[in-house]
Amino acid sequence: MDVKDVADRALLPDEASITMLQAESRSPMPHLAIDIGGSLIKLVYYSRNGDWLPEDNKIWSSKESLGVSNGETNHPLSEGRLHFAKFETSKINDCIEFIQSKQLHVGGQHHEVPSKNKIVIKATGGGAFKFTDLFKEKLGILLDKEDEMDCLVAGANFLLKAVQREAFIYMDGQKEFVQIDHKDLYPYLLINIGSGVSMIKVDGDGKFERVSGTSVGGGTFWGLGRLLTKCQSFDELLELSRVGNNRVIDMLVGDIYGGTDYAKIGLSSTNIASSFGKAISVDKELEDYNPEDISRSLLRMISNNIGQIAYLNALRYGLKRIFFGGFFIRGHAYTMDTISVAVHYWSKGEAQAMFLRHEGFLGALGAFTSYERHGFDDLMVHQLTQLCPRRESCSEDILHSAPHRDVNEEKTIDCNVFTS
Repeated sequence: MDVKDVADRALLPDEASITMLQAESRSPMPHLAIDIGGSLIKLVYYSRNGDWLPEDNKIWSSKESLGVSNGETNHPLSEGRLHFAKFETSKINDCIEFIQSKQLHVGGQHHEVPSKNKIVIKATGGGAFKFTDLFKEKLGILLDKEDEMDCLVAGANFLLKAVQREAFIYMDGQKEFVQIDHKDLYPYLLINIGSGVSMIKVDGDGKFERVSGTSVGGGTFWGLGRLLTKCQSFDELLELSRVGNNRVIDMLVGDIYGGTDYAKIGLSSTNIASSFGKAISVDKELEDYNPEDISRSLLRMISNNIGQIAYLNALRYGLKRIFFGGFFIRGHAYTMDTISVAVHYWSKGEAQAMFLRHEGFLGALGAFTSYERHGFDDLMVHQLTQLCPRRESCSEDILHSAPHRDVNEEKTIDCNVFTS
């Protein structure tokens, strides 16, 4: 397989980016972090655009120290960008070829290890253990493993603190960004929907507890969907669901009550009484159902289940803020709408589901910010929190119903970080 083809396929449409301005420091900037899950590999990598002085464009020394801008400084800046890319874990060799083609591993941080000049890359997820020998063999790098839950929380906290217009609600086809008060961020419930689902109560930076979870997640959707529809990819399955009709397969309350509501207990005739309930018919076999309808029903079943369990855990701990992340969502309108309706229904309107623009990269971002945990990470989050972006160059009205297009595509956020 041609390396350029691998890189091109990964970049479009599976890459998104955040532009940031980072003052150069004494230590080399880490270029890459990896989150290797059961279904997907997520990459976050950094590229620097160039250094300048605001007035005379002189190249500046890397020996400067960092400070927080007041908006009126002429201190030198260094512009860079965080990129995001994903690959199927089953095609891990494509990921390795992509890293090789862009030489991302060469820019990795060097640590003190027994063998000199070994390149060490931050990695998280179960695959960081499973594929450690493969990365060493193919790229000559060592994977410095970071705890998966630590990275998920660190990535979510980073986005909620550092990136404006990151969190939003989605209901009835309408997206509305939520203003996050950093002083009142905690506690919140983080729902990470990967192959399985983890539900994490976050009380602060590095303070969290995994309070629940479910094995019915993205891997369930992909696995059952592949068996039932013969789809070859997650995105293909999502595309089918976009045009499907779950009522052909799901048994509704109205199907049981002759088209009427069960008003006494508050059930509408359109409420789902049994997911896949109509498939019990002896007159139909699998081939008699449209793959689009099967995909739609499956997506709704899993999304409803996750939304309900999430709210019950929020209720258990008295939490009003519920953030959903993970690549299961992918900015897909029907998924977000189903989760939102489930949370709204079970909470009787008292709680809202909130989503993140960079939902699928929480673990990879957390691993990336773990470089120099008490230096680079704290500093960057602090500075980007303090400063308002000069501009946000993005298409905020990207259609969420197009699953083949990454919701984070074409987004950039510029911030000033300066030297003193």
